[in-house]
Amino acid sequence: MEYRKMRAIAEKLDAYAERLEGTWSVEIGPSGPVLAMTCRPKRHEGTVHRIRRQLDAQVPVTHPGHICANGPGIEHPGLGRMRRPDAVVLREDVLDEECLAVDATQVLAVIEIVSPSNPNNDYVEKLADYPAMGIPHYLIVDPRTGTVEVHSEPCRGRYTGKDPYIYGDKVPFGAWTVDTSEFRRYGRLGSIAH
Repeated sequence: MEYRKMRAIAEKLDAYAERLEGTWSVEIGPSGPVLAMTCRPKRHEGTVHRIRRQLDAQVPVTHPGHICANGPGIEHPGLGRMRRPDAVVLREDVLDEECLAVDATQVLAVIEIVSPSNPNNDYVEKLADYPAMGIPHYLIVDPRTGTVEVHSEPCRGRYTGKDPYIYGDKVPFGAWTVDTSEFRRYGRLGSIAH
């Protein structure tokens, strides 16, 4: 199916989701448009908040006019993909544009916090999509294992740079540093700690 048609379906799904209870997100992945309920643990949201707070202090210095925002949709019509990361670094004025998603060429970095229920989405599907979209930096934080991966240098549809870290490290991420010392893991054996 061509991207224009998938995008129209995604817009209808997004409008439909606004009438539903709970939090929903729409993405266009390898199999087309998907509407999914997002039920994220508090520690997931806490990690997103800590990363955004740190990057919002650094990004204006390294890239004036840019911010770290909760993930607006990012699209690449040529690939037929639209993704919604947990956080994204982009120009602040882009968020004022009238549309469902941001063009991937306007994105400096994406951040994903691994969900306990669907880790393959971040480690497989999005790890293939983000470099193919040309996004320079991808940070994967995994509260299940207390690990962090920094992916960089997109080339021919994949990242050629990969640097692993553990919770407690100060993680170089593009022009910035993410201090993971306050990050919290999910509970033992995959359960969520309350």
